[in-house]
Amino acid sequence: MAGLDKMKSQILSEAKATADEKTAKANAEAEEIISQAKAEAEKRQSSISQKSAAEVANYKERIVSSTDLRHRTKILGAKQELIAAVLDKAYETVTNLNDKEYFELILKLLGKYALPQEGEIFFSAADLKRMPTGFEQDAQQSAKANGGSLKVSRQGKNIENGFVLVYGGIEENCTLRAIFDAKRDELSDKVHRMLFS
Repeated sequence: MAGLDKMKSQILSEAKATADEKTAKANAEAEEIISQAKAEAEKRQSSISQKSAAEVANYKERIVSSTDLRHRTKILGAKQELIAAVLDKAYETVTNLNDKEYFELILKLLGKYALPQEGEIFFSAADLKRMPTGFEQDAQQSAKANGGSLKVSRQGKNIENGFVLVYGGIEENCTLRAIFDAKRDELSDKVHRMLFS
């Protein structure tokens, strides 16, 4: 029986060694799988963290950009309001010139807008009443300097200020409001440079 016990012991020893070997191999494979799973999880976690950080940074950038745009829009709006106020004040100043300065301005405008043709110039009834002596001759000289001639109409035109030139039935509106409106962009640029440069 001792031989049988020995054989039995040897079989059990070999079985245990084989089982231990297989267990060790299974444990090693399990460790490898766990290690790979941890590495994959860390990789995914890193990727998710990077993606999340990028999204947070992008969101912050959009908020900063949006805030900056609103800020610049408010500044632009304030600048435009200020420029409009300056232009309105300039218009008011020009319309409130005394008679001498007003008609000197009219002569300058005539020098710019009179055409080398025969025409007629119309004023408001109020301007006809306050027109200084000798102005008609000065207007005629200004038109002549441009190669034309102008007759001052005694009929008052329904305008606030400035004048209307008529050449062959075609009217050119040279009221101060029309001139200011036509030059608004140019004047706005000049005021902008004066105020904000």
